[in-house]
Amino acid sequence: MERTLTAVEARDVAAAHALASERARRLPSEVVEALVAAGFARRLVPARWGGTAGSFAELAEAVATVGEGCASAAWCASVYAIAGRIGAHLPLEGQAELWADGPDTVIASGIVPSPGARVEQDAEGWLLTGEWPFTSGVHGSAWVIVGALVTDAAGGREFRFFAVPRDRFDIRPTWANVGLSGTGSDTVVLDGVRVPEHLTFRYDSLLAGEPVGSTAPAHLAPYKLVNGLTFVAPVLGAARGALRHWTGWICAKHDVTGRPTRERAAVQTALTRAAAEVDLAGLLVRRAAEAADAGPYSAEVLARSPRDFAVAADLLAEAAERLLRGGGARAQVEDNPVQRAWRDVYAAAGHVVLQFDAAASAYAEYAFSAV
Repeated sequence: MERTLTAVEARDVAAAHALASERARRLPSEVVEALVAAGFARRLVPARWGGTAGSFAELAEAVATVGEGCASAAWCASVYAIAGRIGAHLPLEGQAELWADGPDTVIASGIVPSPGARVEQDAEGWLLTGEWPFTSGVHGSAWVIVGALVTDAAGGREFRFFAVPRDRFDIRPTWANVGLSGTGSDTVVLDGVRVPEHLTFRYDSLLAGEPVGSTAPAHLAPYKLVNGLTFVAPVLGAARGALRHWTGWICAKHDVTGRPTRERAAVQTALTRAAAEVDLAGLLVRRAAEAADAGPYSAEVLARSPRDFAVAADLLAEAAERLLRGGGARAQVEDNPVQRAWRDVYAAAGHVVLQFDAAASAYAEYAFSAV
């Protein structure tokens, strides 16, 4: 039996390779293996296939723990975990094929529909051609799930997901972003790939929380309750790690007069505000994760959770900015975790799912209607 790892042990492996991951722009195999050994690939896989079908609160904390060492590794861990929940919406025949090698199968996802993709349906299934950029963690995956808009028999448009094994797609290196550099979020290329009916499903079933063959809360929660969790939990950990590193580093510093840097009022203010911002973000993330676990999924929760994820991302960005500015030039050195966390947090905060305006609009619509 292969050795299992705790999230803390996976964090330490990821931290040891963090700089190398950034330079290679993908996770090395040692880190992917550590994430699998820590159970991330199986965390939301249905129990019938040997998965954990675990809770979102436990997942969020485990992802954040890895993020303390490397946000890119935590991002991929989160993507691999959420793929188990996505795959649970395939027909049972498709699920059996997806997890034929066991629940630790690594699955990446390019779920944003490719605008130029061509999808044709015939008696044998679906024929896909197109490119899916920003597919995080794809270099370590055995499968990828991609999204595409298709035309149904009545001429209408619908959004579907398609599961494709590794030997049917190519990867084009396109990932050059300054934040979350190690995620290997390159472009998946499909060229006339045949996908049978049992390896596809409608997005609406994921959005509504209507899995096939599972009654686990991890699969029943409407998708909008948890998609923000995928992207904010990794950088919650990154901010926690940066805060811890910054605090220990400042404690050892002295100014030119020999006075301890920690005695400066500006330093104490930066520390206290950043710590409070990180704590507040953690509380918001935990509440949203627990709401997804618990149900029922009221209109209030459906409006509040995306808002909370967006606010948490803003708080983490403010904390990371405060720490970077308070650290001076030395905080900007290439191997300093503070500057890496700053870049990673800002990269995540720019994700469309964590944009505050959209979350505010949805929340305001609920709040005004509830008066």
